[in-house]
Amino acid sequence: MFKLFRLLKPYRLQLTGVVVFMLMQSLAQLYLPTLLSDIVDNGVVNGDIPYILKFGAYMLGVALSATVCVVIASYLLARSATGFSRDLRRKVFSHVESFSLGEFDKLSTASLITRTTNDIQQVSQVLVMMRMFIGAPTMLVGGVIMATLKDAKLALVLICIIPILAIAIVAIMRKGIPLFKALQVKIDQINLVLRENLTGIRVIRAFNRSAHEQRKFEKANTDYTQTAIKVNIIMSTMMPLMMLVFNLGVVVILWYGGIRIDHNDLQIGDLMAFIQYAMQIMMSMFMMTMIFVMIPRASASGVRINEVLDTQSAIRNSASSEALADDGAVEFSDVTFSYPGAEQPAVRGISFRAEPGQVTAVIGGTGSGKTTLMNLLLRFYDVSSGRIEIGGKPIQALDLEGLRSRIGYVPQKAVLFSGTVADNIRYGQEEAADDEVQRAANIAQAAEFIAEMKDGYDSVLAQGGKNLSGGQKQRLSIARALVRKPDIYVFDDSFSALDFKTDAKLRAALKAEVQDAAFIIVAQRVSTIMDADRILVLEDGAMAGIGTHAELMQSCKVYQEIVASQLSEEEIA
Repeated sequence: MFKLFRLLKPYRLQLTGVVVFMLMQSLAQLYLPTLLSDIVDNGVVNGDIPYILKFGAYMLGVALSATVCVVIASYLLARSATGFSRDLRRKVFSHVESFSLGEFDKLSTASLITRTTNDIQQVSQVLVMMRMFIGAPTMLVGGVIMATLKDAKLALVLICIIPILAIAIVAIMRKGIPLFKALQVKIDQINLVLRENLTGIRVIRAFNRSAHEQRKFEKANTDYTQTAIKVNIIMSTMMPLMMLVFNLGVVVILWYGGIRIDHNDLQIGDLMAFIQYAMQIMMSMFMMTMIFVMIPRASASGVRINEVLDTQSAIRNSASSEALADDGAVEFSDVTFSYPGAEQPAVRGISFRAEPGQVTAVIGGTGSGKTTLMNLLLRFYDVSSGRIEIGGKPIQALDLEGLRSRIGYVPQKAVLFSGTVADNIRYGQEEAADDEVQRAANIAQAAEFIAEMKDGYDSVLAQGGKNLSGGQKQRLSIARALVRKPDIYVFDDSFSALDFKTDAKLRAALKAEVQDAAFIIVAQRVSTIMDADRILVLEDGAMAGIGTHAELMQSCKVYQEIVASQLSEEEIA
């Protein structure tokens, strides 16, 4: 956790001010019982009203000074804590943005959300309690010193009490720390169930599985609650134990102090001051207890945050990243890839070349590795063996940002963002002019339904484009890729939600648009890729054939079966 506090460097001056003002407040608090003792022993006992008023004014001034110090320290600490939280969230988010898909698979989306929100909040709470970190030890040590100066023999009562409490606190913390770590993991589980429920609500309702999902959430919620109850039971024993020990201590102080007053070894004012110091020590122990309660949970959260920050992406630029060549030819050479933990490769021995100005199609059954090939081309994952080249250069040697800026990618599942229609199309090219946006929409066959929307290109889309149909979302995703004007187009089953008429019109428009670019298209429909210059057929992650439609109809049994399952004999002919 303490590694994270390196981010406090910009706030050193403010935190120094917190330390100074809290020390001043603690010293003022420690001085108040001494003033009270003087008032009682020299003013009240002698009936000296002016003396009482004079030192009463001193007490009031000291108390006000302590209050001002606390207010200033709290203000500076609040600014530092909120700034630290902001910087840490920014750092975690920025680091997560660099992750490859492998790191997302490892840490899980739900866990990353928890770590970026709840865990950072737990760590920042420790910083907020910095006042206690400074004030509590100062008051504890100062209280013991001042009490010893008043009466060394009476101070032995306090010196005996403090170690007893310290031992009890350590014993309780040793039981509580593992539970605090478990709490954060169980929050992850709640977030996971909740996220699945919210994103899959349509499927849940369509299959009448609401009761099943409620049981899953109830299980995760109950598990978290039971662990939280255990933590609270353990922690709740701390305060009663402290109160019992200190109240017994106060009784002993009053009893022994009364004896010493009776023998003229102690004055009444000193005993009152001593009791005040005892109360200050007790409050310090209370504050330190709160610190000890917060630190284990914050420590567990700090470990989880550091786990994110220490995770390095498997996909990163090489020491000498090269620029992408003008030639956009894509070549796969004996490419094999296995997902982490998989028993067998997702794709193996794949070799083909996609030339600029040509359409290269990839077709195959579900799970044959089509999308995996596209993920490898975009370097969402790195190949296990073999190599992928663009313009004759291995993609591992290319600058990542430059590589992806030259690719127009349309994912299998259309992803849109909250904002206007134009904003979503410009996601592919931020500086695109209005006419470029409109041209991309025309080619993607999206202009017609955009014109029918209330505000046209300024119409606001709901989160994820939920106010659009599947086909409309796909067409906007295609427009987003087109506006980029890349050297390589990657369409991952991007026509599945389109009707045959729109599919045909879109392919005709695309053919005229992408004449100088390499066009790689993954498709389930044979009709979508029949006119492709080259068709790659996959089966169980391996190449079953490659060639034109006519060539594959003669040589590839897998392709023949796919065609026969989709087209009539007249269409095949």
